[in-house]
Amino acid sequence: MHILNIACSSFYNWRRTAADKAARQAAGARLTARIRAVHRESDGTYGVPRITAELRDDGERINHERIARMMCSIDRLRIAQVCIR
Repeated sequence: MHILNIACSSFYNWRRTAADKAARQAAGARLTARIRAVHRESDGTYGVPRITAELRDDGERINHERIARMMCSIDRLRIAQVCIR
């Protein structure tokens, strides 16, 4: 790993966790698409609580705080009360 100027442990840690990280990113992208779909179906009237309830009704195990974080990261779905930090 001297060529890359990184510690061997860093390389092996990256290699060990790369697949898990890719899976989490793919799951996040699917969840974002579902959030957009529920929001679109409600004509933009559903906020975090209702979207969370809809996803839970569909069998998704999800926390309202994660829905809020994801909605804040989607510019079109940004809600002022939720995204203030």
